[in-house]
Amino acid sequence: MTTDSDSKDTPEPDGVPDGFVRHTRSSPLTAPWEPLYARTTTDAVMLGLRIREAHTNSRGLAHGALITALADNAMGYSCGLKLGGGARLLTASLAIDFIGPAKIGQWLQIEPEVIKVGAKLCVAQCFVTADGTRCARANGTFSVVKAKG
Repeated sequence: MTTDSDSKDTPEPDGVPDGFVRHTRSSPLTAPWEPLYARTTTDAVMLGLRIREAHTNSRGLAHGALITALADNAMGYSCGLKLGGGARLLTASLAIDFIGPAKIGQWLQIEPEVIKVGAKLCVAQCFVTADGTRCARANGTFSVVKAKG
């Protein structure tokens, strides 16, 4: 995946990696998880957050539903980016594999890649990392719905 800069994901003093800014597309589902951060490149919209207790399951690890929803969002946003706007995307299929834990205090980052863009479907995949170590992988297929107007 290409990025807009060659900088490493070295944390800034506030713990947010370089290039990430506050994510501006809040939804009722993601609002309680704020602050969320995004880094947009020419190829993808990456999402990230610092894992807090509110993001965890009863074992104190990042909840699978959080990881799944953010992966879905990042892949959908990335497909929208590649489509150039003007279309809505609806998740048609989503699969995720959990590879390892993500713990409180770690930086959770979703790194999507758009595989195919078509007139009716868009396919993407992503890796999810916790402090740079892969903790999940996901793939999604999105139905392209042309905007009315």
